[in-house]
Amino acid sequence: MVNRENAQAAGAEHRLQELGITLPPPPTPFGTYVEAMRTGNLVFFSGMLPVVGHEPRYIGRVGGALTSDDGRSAAETATLSALSAARDCLGSLDRVVRVVKLGVYIATEGDFRDHPRVADGASELLLAVFGDEKLSGRVVLGVASLPLGMPVEIELVIEVAD
Repeated sequence: MVNRENAQAAGAEHRLQELGITLPPPPTPFGTYVEAMRTGNLVFFSGMLPVVGHEPRYIGRVGGALTSDDGRSAAETATLSALSAARDCLGSLDRVVRVVKLGVYIATEGDFRDHPRVADGASELLLAVFGDEKLSGRVVLGVASLPLGMPVEIELVIEVAD
């Protein structure tokens, strides 16, 4: 992970290189919708799933078939898809002014309680890429199921420069 001074001084594209992160191809819809939609200086993303291309990387519920660590990895994978969709929409992640909203939905077994740890897979990646001055608050919810049996869905809204 990059240190705080580097995260604030360098652009997001440079930090991706520093971190050795290659974004996957932009995700493609599993239904009739668009992955990202810009209105004014905000970009709203459809729910991002832990896929690479159009292939699920994780299936199952956290706290059941999947561990908290699996959930963290799934959240990170879904966030990488969101970053790829953002770059595809904007041309460069350096245009991101701030993350406005992060929602993390986790398909869990009924007695699962480690939601914040799973959601940190998304938050820590966004922190590493954008720095703490661009990080938002978040909402984390446990749900009974998510599309296609996947364990995590990320909701993201970002503010962009013109």
